[in-house]
Amino acid sequence: MTNLSTKSKLLLGIQHVLAMFGATVLVPFLTGLNPSVALLSAGIGTLLFHLCTKGIVPVFLGSSFAFIGALALVLKEEGIAAIKGGVISAGFVYIFMSWMIKVFGVEKIKSFFPPVVVGPIIMVIGLRLSPVALSMAGYSNGHFDLKSLIVALIVVISMITISILEKSFFRLVPILISVILGYIVSIFLGLVDFAPIAAANWIGFSGDALKDLLTLPKFSATAILAIAPIALVVFIEHIGDITTNGAVVGKDFFKNPGISRTLLGDGVATVAAGFLGGPANTTYGENTGVLAVTKVYDPAILRIAACYAIVLSFIGKFGVILQTIPTPVMGGISIILFGMIASVGVRTVIDAEIDFSHSRNLLIASLIFVLGIAIDNIIIWKTVSLSGLAIAALIGVLLNKILPKDQLDS
Repeated sequence: MTNLSTKSKLLLGIQHVLAMFGATVLVPFLTGLNPSVALLSAGIGTLLFHLCTKGIVPVFLGSSFAFIGALALVLKEEGIAAIKGGVISAGFVYIFMSWMIKVFGVEKIKSFFPPVVVGPIIMVIGLRLSPVALSMAGYSNGHFDLKSLIVALIVVISMITISILEKSFFRLVPILISVILGYIVSIFLGLVDFAPIAAANWIGFSGDALKDLLTLPKFSATAILAIAPIALVVFIEHIGDITTNGAVVGKDFFKNPGISRTLLGDGVATVAAGFLGGPANTTYGENTGVLAVTKVYDPAILRIAACYAIVLSFIGKFGVILQTIPTPVMGGISIILFGMIASVGVRTVIDAEIDFSHSRNLLIASLIFVLGIAIDNIIIWKTVSLSGLAIAALIGVLLNKILPKDQLDS
């Protein structure tokens, strides 16, 4: 990777903000939390993550979808103070697990995640997200909305065209340019509502956001039991996300800085989010997709994006402008990004030269694919649920340890 100028890094940082923005603010919209606080939490959390991981892992942290059900229920029944206590507790669960990994060693942990397990898991991450991408692009009940399809196609085509340009700076920012083009087309098609922009303040938080920030945490047993255990489930997804990120970048983050440090980063970031009143943080596949598209892996760019998120949380009008980006625009971007993630899983399997003429490898991969894609979520206790990805990962890990390596060959 060639050295980039400061201006280039500042521009590339905007792409990462655009990639994470929709998902990060969607969680507070679905749970009743404040989007500006969520942006602030994501930015501060990302900087804390980089501090914990020696600044070498190109990761952006955003709002975790795994906590949506629990957060919505606790907020409705006990309020923002209990949310803060529950999210802080979830962060400490992450921190405890990072300590456990440090005690038992990364090699023992990594032995549970060989390429025959990791490759299919990464593919599942991308494939599970693919219906979301098409839905955002206007697909529903066997039909596409014509305006949405036009916008999404323009975004996809522009991304592909820009990405194949040789010796051009535009090749580094295909997402940014595609979003701008998609936004302009959306304006002409009447898909952009400018009313929220006119009504928004220029600087500062709303009264509700400021109130949330100043509320002290309440460590309610009900809230803690509803929210904190979800961190145990998200651990498996964290392993998959860090593995995916390492596969894209071409580095082994299990060894350096170590999965214990990445988990610690998630934990510290989530504790900070809890004190602020934001959702629990997690690593974002969308930003890993940006890395795969641009092939620029400088972690400093992610820290720049984190600073943008913090600034945006204080700029009312600019934040609302980003919120007015039509869904089909982000749908077109997501089609490429989520497909990139699945493709990285394929590359992981190919690079490891996994032999699928062996029944053992076929069985492991087959169950990961079916369970990971077909199962949405299974409620295991009240608001605590297991995602299909977590279930598939657990089954893959168990089968890899249980199935004999020499007796199930074809």
